[in-house]
Amino acid sequence: MAQIASMTGFARAAGTTGAMQWAWEVRSVNGRGLDVRVRVPNGFEAVGETARTALQKTLSRGQCQLTLTLTRSEGAPRVRINETLLASLAQAVARVPRPEGVAPATMDGLLGIRGVVEAEDEAAPDADSLNRDLTEGVVRLVADLVEARRSEGRQLEEVVSGQIARIAALTQAAEDDPSRRVDAVRARLAATVEALSQTSLDPERLHLEAVLLAAKADVREELDRLKAHGAAARELLAAGGAIGRRLDFLAQEFGREANTLCAKAGDIGLSRIGLDLKAVVEQFREQVQNIE
Repeated sequence: MAQIASMTGFARAAGTTGAMQWAWEVRSVNGRGLDVRVRVPNGFEAVGETARTALQKTLSRGQCQLTLTLTRSEGAPRVRINETLLASLAQAVARVPRPEGVAPATMDGLLGIRGVVEAEDEAAPDADSLNRDLTEGVVRLVADLVEARRSEGRQLEEVVSGQIARIAALTQAAEDDPSRRVDAVRARLAATVEALSQTSLDPERLHLEAVLLAAKADVREELDRLKAHGAAARELLAAGGAIGRRLDFLAQEFGREANTLCAKAGDIGLSRIGLDLKAVVEQFREQVQNIE
């Protein structure tokens, strides 16, 4: 079974190549389709397109913002002593007669001569090494983003499963509501017919009105469709994968049937069930919009 994934996630991959520190960051949020936006420093457009392609091949929905940051290391410079120059200076000093009153040369004095001690900055990495490391970082970044979205997807699955179960329970409650019993329907219809009989309607028109009222009060079709949509939603969750769009469609269908149920309800108890159903369906709709 394929896992479901959220469209919301964050991942970061960082490293150091020579004197260069780099970091990839990607954030993804809900989206009707897949939109990957890339921001990289000048000169790194090629590796940015590689990262974009990797995300496009892996994800199916969501708005992604991908950023590459590069900074040069600020570590202490390496110190190198020019031993050849130091030895030559020491030999030259030893050969030259020391004038009276002049102190002999010391090591710290020789080291202070320009060129004996050199500070070397760490060399910048070559382009091939940096591009290789950045590309490997993209692989880690995409894998971490996928796992982050799947982790949130597992939580979403629990929430959505509970909402589907709640919709099923309310559908059953509506079906079992006492107002739908034959005797209750007959009593309401009789009261309505009695009221209509006080008007000037002829018997044939009165019979037609009674039939129309009975048909309007029947919510059997709505309940059947609610059950069918619930079964379809459970099948989608069991199959997993990129099911967000289909769940969103079912949320609309749930809402349509709940609205009709409320409109047809001729009893306050059934109306309350319908209102509760609408509330759960709205919560369901909000959650499935996060699913890829």
